[in-house]
Amino acid sequence: MGKHINRRKFLNQIGLGCAHVGAVSLLSGMTNMGLLQAAASANRSWVDASSTGGNYKAIVCILLAGGNDSFNMLVPKDNDSYKDYAASRTNIAIPQGDLLGINPLNKSNGKEFGLHPSMPKIQGLFESQKLSFVSNIGSLVRPTTMSDYTVTRDLPTGLYSHSDQTAHWQTSVADDRNALGWGGRLADILHTNNNNQNISMNISLDGLNLFQRGKEILPYTATTKNNGSVLLNNAANTSLYETLKRETIDNILEHNHANVLEQAYAGVVNAAKSSSVEFDVAVQNNGIVNTAFDEEDGFQKQLLMAAKIMASRSALNVTNQTFFIQLSGFDAHDNNLQEHSELLSRLDNGLDNFRLALEELGLDDCVTTFTMSDFGRKLVSNGDGTDHAWGGNALVMGGPVPGKNIIGEYPELYLGSPLDTGGGRFIPTTSTDEFYAEMALWFGASESDLSYILPNLSNFWIPGQGSSPLGFPI
Repeated sequence: MGKHINRRKFLNQIGLGCAHVGAVSLLSGMTNMGLLQAAASANRSWVDASSTGGNYKAIVCILLAGGNDSFNMLVPKDNDSYKDYAASRTNIAIPQGDLLGINPLNKSNGKEFGLHPSMPKIQGLFESQKLSFVSNIGSLVRPTTMSDYTVTRDLPTGLYSHSDQTAHWQTSVADDRNALGWGGRLADILHTNNNNQNISMNISLDGLNLFQRGKEILPYTATTKNNGSVLLNNAANTSLYETLKRETIDNILEHNHANVLEQAYAGVVNAAKSSSVEFDVAVQNNGIVNTAFDEEDGFQKQLLMAAKIMASRSALNVTNQTFFIQLSGFDAHDNNLQEHSELLSRLDNGLDNFRLALEELGLDDCVTTFTMSDFGRKLVSNGDGTDHAWGGNALVMGGPVPGKNIIGEYPELYLGSPLDTGGGRFIPTTSTDEFYAEMALWFGASESDLSYILPNLSNFWIPGQGSSPLGFPI
């Protein structure tokens, strides 16, 4: 009794934290929800986001964590090409008769393609021109040949490493381990498009990530429970004890502290508390999504919460948002066929439900969803799985996407090809820079902004030449 407790210890003991996420996530959320700097944007103006989409635009990044075996996702189906594929993949090849046929608008010369049999809904999205694939894409510093690879000239740092390659996909700066995320740099440029600067433009449904980390803007970590907001513990509890606790916290936060760091911290926490409540109320009252998702699946829960937040865009007063979502388990060193099939089925069902929700909200043309992964996998089997490689295939849906296309050059899948660095590890022929530049331009960035958002883009594409990097309509 009578023991002295200082303000810092008191805050720790009474639960100044968030439910279901760690302290680091809370502090990240505080920084971004409450203290985003509002800079003037001379050449852009905010326009109200109407309930039917208006000028709202969102980018949804889905990380297929671990390295997707994407040459078993998008597979050559014509007899000659399939023979090369089957000879290279041996026991991990998908049977030709099981492949789900697709009819790309931009491929001919006898080349046919099929999808993994676990992707019937994605097959339907492709055929209805709502989705495309980007082929043999990967992290690059500049266009790379086999000669460049042999003498290790301008290669990505930590090639074939999970941590490095995942980071390079999120930053698109493959020669710098300290680079910011391209989604974060995009937000640095465009966050003032949002009238409400209390709410971060970048929302993560899977914890902290590099993709959304900019110089000024960092991701806010939302949850997949309740209304998605990271609230102080028991913030909605109306009991006498919790009410008194909140009033005590408010008094401490509103106190004029002599120590400048304590004062700054109190300001951060106070702003975060207010913004988190604002976020919670907006989603609670407006985040209505009738499309049925499988809420036993963590991946679909992330997609559902993203849709609920989008449904709340008018209440939140935002017209631009990015979302980060993760589907894990793709490090297929063994039991590849079964585990990869299950993962692609989850991707298939989740993307289709997300597309239905976006149509329900009138946002199917306002949202671009794309996948990234650490890297592709080697063509050769290691016995029951595959090892780390480089180039692979991604998919992109909605927004500016020219649907029903295979964008980029699909490689010849035979061992010893001009792109094979060994065992069916292919040098990418499309850079992440070109892919991301398409989305950034659609999102609202100007060509002059791209040198900041994608510092290496000029190695692949020069703005101002009257064409887009990969042929997307802008």
